[in-house]
Amino acid sequence: MSLHEECGVFGIYSEKKTDVASLSYYGLYALQHRGQESCGIVVNEDREFYSHKDLGLVSEVFSQKILESLPHGNMAVSHVRYATTGAVSRINCQPIEVNHRKGRMAVAHNGNLSNAAKLREALELKGAIFHTTSDTETIAYIITRERLTSASIEEAIEKAMDYLEGAYSLIIMSPQKLICVRDPHGFRPLCYGRTADGAYIAASESCALHAVGAEFIRDIEPGEILVFGNEGIKSIKTHVNTAERNFCVFEYIYFSRPDSVIDGISVHASRVRAGEILAEEYPVEADTVIGAPDSGLDGALGFSRKSGIPYGLGFIKNKYIGRTFISPTKSARVDGVRIKLAALEEEVRGKRVVLIDDSIVRGTTMERVVRLLREAGAKEVHVRISSPPFLHPCFYGTDVASEENLVAARHTVDQICDIIGADSLGFFPKNRLGELTGGKGYCSACFDGRYPTSVPYGITEK
Repeated sequence: MSLHEECGVFGIYSEKKTDVASLSYYGLYALQHRGQESCGIVVNEDREFYSHKDLGLVSEVFSQKILESLPHGNMAVSHVRYATTGAVSRINCQPIEVNHRKGRMAVAHNGNLSNAAKLREALELKGAIFHTTSDTETIAYIITRERLTSASIEEAIEKAMDYLEGAYSLIIMSPQKLICVRDPHGFRPLCYGRTADGAYIAASESCALHAVGAEFIRDIEPGEILVFGNEGIKSIKTHVNTAERNFCVFEYIYFSRPDSVIDGISVHASRVRAGEILAEEYPVEADTVIGAPDSGLDGALGFSRKSGIPYGLGFIKNKYIGRTFISPTKSARVDGVRIKLAALEEEVRGKRVVLIDDSIVRGTTMERVVRLLREAGAKEVHVRISSPPFLHPCFYGTDVASEENLVAARHTVDQICDIIGADSLGFFPKNRLGELTGGKGYCSACFDGRYPTSVPYGITEK
């Protein structure tokens, strides 16, 4: 629990002017789970850019009045953000807009560059002045630099990709084109579809396509550049198959919405399968299986189906706690978990309970959740986790903490079991992660330390 992903991206290209701002609003709403700190929309009307960006949830930043102030256009790019690189500040709100010699550009980015610091330093030594602390601005600078000597924006992006390392799923808007880019490793998802009236929609997840009535067409391939413009759709594949596929396996375990389909794999089905595997690997005699809302519910269903232990609703989640929730101070002596979750005594009292959750990071939240079940009368609490233990930091867009803050990096499984107060504890086996991705290549560096790219300054590659 308490993990966050960096962001979600959404873009629209239409041959005719339409209310692209409202469509973007609904698309961002569907991607809100990917970032709750800030959001923004940039609309292209007759090659002029109009934008609104601020800190807050989509519903907080965009009122009806603000949406109506944005003109109808034929293109838009938008973004929801959770900061893993760059401070939580309005200056880091995306999409980032750039004015340069050959025109304007708006960039929305999902992921983290593992060589961002190195690139930024090189750019600064050549006179570049940065206005944000986000690595998205670094990407924008490199594309702009290459654009000065390129015949088109897509050619500039193609050249820029030679310098970028790490995770980047991008939607880029120029005065005339909307361009989707996915890094050669395919760390983060990106797909596109089409509405009934012919508008093309690009988004981090297929759930956002469905939210605006678009039919899913396909995923952008790792390394692919997909261009929407007056001449139709053009696919550039010079960077396809130039690197091993390393899709973030945690997209299936936690980040993506259960109703999304990524690279042909249903997120819901993947999580149900994780629960089945946990039941196979860590069988236990129990009376009910429950999931931690919301990330453990699919896994609990799978565990129940495989084990034959009845599935139960163990918690009620407060639906009204969002980004503006004020964490309790020490003086208030209130447990924030109690405010967010309430155990259903009727479901757990006197029972042996299996609790499924997606991860254990520091261990403090799980300890409180187990305590809630004990206080509600649970006879036994057996914890099963849908991911392996986190042992290493992530440099590709997930805020997995440094090793000193990861409980599994400092304690054995038995010790963690004691820390959280469970009767037993089982983590998902690393050697079965491929079953969650349909056998396709995935990144599991946060579990095994095998990083697919170079790592930032001061970090030793494992």
